[in-house]
Amino acid sequence: MAVGHQIGRGALSLALICAGSLLTAIAVNGILLPRSFLSGGFTGLALLIHYLAPGWSVSLLYLLLNLPLYLLGWRFVGRRFFAWSVAGALILAAALQWIQPGDLGVNDRILAALLAGILVGGGTGLILRSLGSSGGTDILAVMLYKRFSLKPGSTVLGFNCTVLAGAALLLSLEGALYTLVYLFASAKITDLVVVGLSQRKAVFIISARWREIADGILHRIQRGATILEGRGAYTGEPEHIIYAVIQFSELPRIKELVRIHDPNAFMVVTDTLEVMGQRIGNQPHW
Repeated sequence: MAVGHQIGRGALSLALICAGSLLTAIAVNGILLPRSFLSGGFTGLALLIHYLAPGWSVSLLYLLLNLPLYLLGWRFVGRRFFAWSVAGALILAAALQWIQPGDLGVNDRILAALLAGILVGGGTGLILRSLGSSGGTDILAVMLYKRFSLKPGSTVLGFNCTVLAGAALLLSLEGALYTLVYLFASAKITDLVVVGLSQRKAVFIISARWREIADGILHRIQRGATILEGRGAYTGEPEHIIYAVIQFSELPRIKELVRIHDPNAFMVVTDTLEVMGQRIGNQPHW
């Protein structure tokens, strides 16, 4: 069973890396290069060098720039992440070299920047949901996420400001501004895919029928719950507060459960930044 599970996770990771690399290559070769846009992170640095020295291919430059960060990934994240990141970088480099869709035909440069951001953000998010990364700033983003819980998209966007400044100085301010639109869209989509799709909600419920509601959470929704003891500030009466962490998709069922048992219940739903624990935890598995 354990071997089969590992094989399944490995196959899923490989599929995610291939799909993410495909989306990224389509965006780079079909939108960014034909319009002389930059990309983010080390892909952006490779593009910048390519524009200045066209004899160097983007795929080769990307591999060369990635080498120092692999040592950091090995030391600070782990060997499995390192191995999958090497595989991810090789697959992405191959995709950049061989996937040549031609100009996608989006003539409006703002719309082209937005489409490129959606494709690259989606591709980066898929790769980061695997057991590795595509190298470059992805490794930096993973290290900062594990250490400081900084969202990967925010880390990459901050790093890309340096690349953008170089683009404004060496190429053109207009091109840098279009690239900024692309990078912002890419960062938002990356965060949505990596964090947003596994968002957890924390629920607080105060009700006189707390036993029935708690029982429904345990047996109908099959989530854990904690009963907190409280006291009303105005009435001074003791209260029972139900606390539960649930998936976003389970929120409508929780609301319906509360409405059935106590339409007058007081309920608060809050976002969570990160959840650790069995079954309900949403930390990436790097």
